[in-house]
Amino acid sequence: MSFLDLVKKRYSCRDYMKKEIPDDMLGEILEAARLAPTAKNSQSFKIVLIETEKYKEKLLDIYDRDWFVSAPYVLVVCGSKVDSWVRLQDDRSHYVVDASIVMDHIILAAVDNDLGTCWICAFDPEKTKNFLNLPEDFEPIAMTPLGYANDNPRDKKRKSIDDLIINKD
Repeated sequence: MSFLDLVKKRYSCRDYMKKEIPDDMLGEILEAARLAPTAKNSQSFKIVLIETEKYKEKLLDIYDRDWFVSAPYVLVVCGSKVDSWVRLQDDRSHYVVDASIVMDHIILAAVDNDLGTCWICAFDPEKTKNFLNLPEDFEPIAMTPLGYANDNPRDKKRKSIDDLIINKD
């Protein structure tokens, strides 16, 4: 499958089968995350791997959607506000950018392994941080369920390429 086909195959899955993910497949997805590029190769992120069945109530407390806890795992990508690279010109830390790149690698590796995901940012960050017992400098950035899809992709509405590209003359 070409990379563009892989990207086209990705969608926000909102129902998952009760089917275990083989360890080698999970390892491949986590390895893709480890290899994700980060600013100045700081790798200022952590991935929290949560077995959904063990923490269903806690997970529903941070993001209240039944389908969210139907997958075998939830992965939370967290970024360090302290260890990340900071651009000198405007003092902008890149921990959110780095964590987003890591999540994108997770999601694309999952699709490559015929697994479903759904990028989630609308969770309660303070409850999530407390539940995960994160160090003070780490912030939860994004999360996704991870499992075999039990639904079908919906049509995606996308702007035309002409609406998204600015050509500098």
